[in-house]
Amino acid sequence: MTSEDNKSPDRERQFGGRLRRYAKVTSTMGGLAARVAGERYLGFDIDRGKHAADLRKALGGLKGPIMKVAQILSTIPDALPPEYADELASLQADAPAMGWLFTRRRMASELGADWQDKFTSFTRDAVSAASLGQVHQATSLEGETLAVKLQYPDMQSAIEADLRQLKLLFQLYERYDSAISTRDIYDELSDRLKEELDYRREAANLKLYSYMLRDEPVVTLPEYVPELSTDRLLTMSWLDGTRVMPFLETNPSQETRNEIAKNMFRVWYVPFYYYGVIHGDPHLGNYSLRQDNSINLMDFGSIRLFRPQFVAGVIELYKALRDQNRDQAVDAYERWGFTGLDNEAISVLNMWAEFIYAPLLENKVRPIQEMRNGKAGRELAGKVHQELKRIGGIKPPREFVLMDRAAVGLGSVFMHLGAEVNWHNLFHDLIDDFDVNKLAQRQSEATKFADIPEGLI
Repeated sequence: MTSEDNKSPDRERQFGGRLRRYAKVTSTMGGLAARVAGERYLGFDIDRGKHAADLRKALGGLKGPIMKVAQILSTIPDALPPEYADELASLQADAPAMGWLFTRRRMASELGADWQDKFTSFTRDAVSAASLGQVHQATSLEGETLAVKLQYPDMQSAIEADLRQLKLLFQLYERYDSAISTRDIYDELSDRLKEELDYRREAANLKLYSYMLRDEPVVTLPEYVPELSTDRLLTMSWLDGTRVMPFLETNPSQETRNEIAKNMFRVWYVPFYYYGVIHGDPHLGNYSLRQDNSINLMDFGSIRLFRPQFVAGVIELYKALRDQNRDQAVDAYERWGFTGLDNEAISVLNMWAEFIYAPLLENKVRPIQEMRNGKAGRELAGKVHQELKRIGGIKPPREFVLMDRAAVGLGSVFMHLGAEVNWHNLFHDLIDDFDVNKLAQRQSEATKFADIPEGLI
């Protein structure tokens, strides 16, 4: 019997499992499109809440990138009905883990048959599981506690199949709703998902963040362990901390909640306004809280570098809204990559921008607005959506996808915290000395330090 014959049963099982998985994705996503379209066009009365829960359950069991895509879609304004957005946003925390036998095989394929000899201990059960991989706690031979992030098998094929399903879903969506062109959204999601498969790249992103946040005492990052890492295995030092939801169950004081919010604000936005870099996945699983209310920042797979002019556009739009300067707003949108905007399109975009920027425009202590998940935000999003349809739709620049996702995710964190701070002052602490040329220089220095290849922006 040849080696190929020995491998064939495994290949058949993998292929059969893949076919079943793809069929499940097709029927689930197709069912979503069909039911929502039927409700809109034919007056079908569907129980959106029940269907959304069924959708989340089905996708959560897939344990692949389509689950991450669904979670991202849940943060794009009006890309999905609110019932679906609410359910899909919880997918990340619901991912099932691989069993121990499967984990042993995957570890052996990454570190060799003697992989267990490279650790003093290694937990049989994953301590957390997400869409592309799971994390085990281990102890090094030197006694250091480690976080070992192991990618699920055959994720490259899974991503390619899931992206085909996503393209189909977008095509169906645009047939009955032309308010937003999804082409660049699809391209952006495709590129970011493919990047997340490369754990060597994530290690470089970790190095980049260590450089950018080196002077920030309110954040701790893990240390990379290269000798126990591969392209599909990432080993880092373990960071002890408390998750946000268990922390909130202890009924912390308003002062403590505010301090944590201020720390998180700097952790996310110092890299953006000083270096043009954003952590694109600020959901509750990617950080924890230390005893001194500082932040553990984890998971560096979804990182994006922005053009310095894009960052300048964010600040320019703030100033345009503050000073009611329409020409300056047009300049800001053009810096972001919008093209062909007429007066009606500018008015609609400003309507949304004024809502998003409101906490920054008011120089006072206040809770963060509820954005997509709040009634006011949802009503405004619906109004903006209808106006965009009326004027023939727009094509949002692809850089918006991760930026919007990050802003919404972080806003959700602030809402969970119930933070009440002066967002205006926090923002001005970062932008008052802004210079686009200095940002470009800092970005170049940071990416060279982290060995990030040129041409990624």
